[in-house]
Amino acid sequence: MSKSYEKVIVTIIKNEDDLKSLVKRKPDLVFSDIKYFNFSNQEIWLSDYLEKNKIHYITSNKEALNNEYDKNNAKLLVKKENINTAKFFTTQPDEHEIESSLPVTFPLFLKPVSGEDSQGITPESVVFDFKKYQAKVLDIYNTQKSRTLVENYLSGKEYSVSILENKSKNILMILPIEIVAAKNRNGHRVLDCENKQNILEEINIVSDKKIYKELCNIAINSFRALGGKTMGKIDIKTSFNGILHFVEANLVPELNEGYFYKSFLLNENMDYEQMILRIVDAGIILPEEVES
Repeated sequence: MSKSYEKVIVTIIKNEDDLKSLVKRKPDLVFSDIKYFNFSNQEIWLSDYLEKNKIHYITSNKEALNNEYDKNNAKLLVKKENINTAKFFTTQPDEHEIESSLPVTFPLFLKPVSGEDSQGITPESVVFDFKKYQAKVLDIYNTQKSRTLVENYLSGKEYSVSILENKSKNILMILPIEIVAAKNRNGHRVLDCENKQNILEEINIVSDKKIYKELCNIAINSFRALGGKTMGKIDIKTSFNGILHFVEANLVPELNEGYFYKSFLLNENMDYEQMILRIVDAGIILPEEVES
């Protein structure tokens, strides 16, 4: 970035004084994938802190980040906008004590209500009977300290769609890729924690124009429903009969060489540095825009 901008400074935030020093410099833009800090038992959301000090930042505000972090809430918001998402409910141990009390029929997919990087998702997340359902709900409660989001299991193809919006230049990039997970020990293609950590998946470009267009529509509509700003990643999956469904969102996608970057590489033949420069350009607000 230093080749393209007059001054680029890396700031390490260890305490609130570091944050205050950052604000004093009045940078044109702060580029960070950190959502919040815990200083002296006080939670400080970076986006809110910067906004209060009239400093521009990349990624969404606190409200939008909370929307996507709570996967149950995210599904409620997109469902309200008539976007397909698998039938769902939340639970914890002993909340649904008999099979007939379940609002959704088997097969089911179980994961923590909140969390990132597929934490809590294992081969046992796909369940076909009540006994295994109870075991997985208990496992999520004990290991992730979380309620469980229970959904109809979507057995079809899996997609990830990267979004980058440059409002000042009226540029919107929506870049889908298909992800083919390796079969787990139970024979299901699920992007569980082990698959992601060991990079046991294949990533392909979406060549079908109809599906490509549908993916783009679902992704941008979901992004808007959650209140996303500048950038995000929307996960989408098909049911057994090929209908696309919103799965979840990440409004602070990792900027390593993961799915967000792979979307730029496969769709735009863009290298990593080019992608970073595009993101920064999308976040920069020109002085005349601020005045108007």
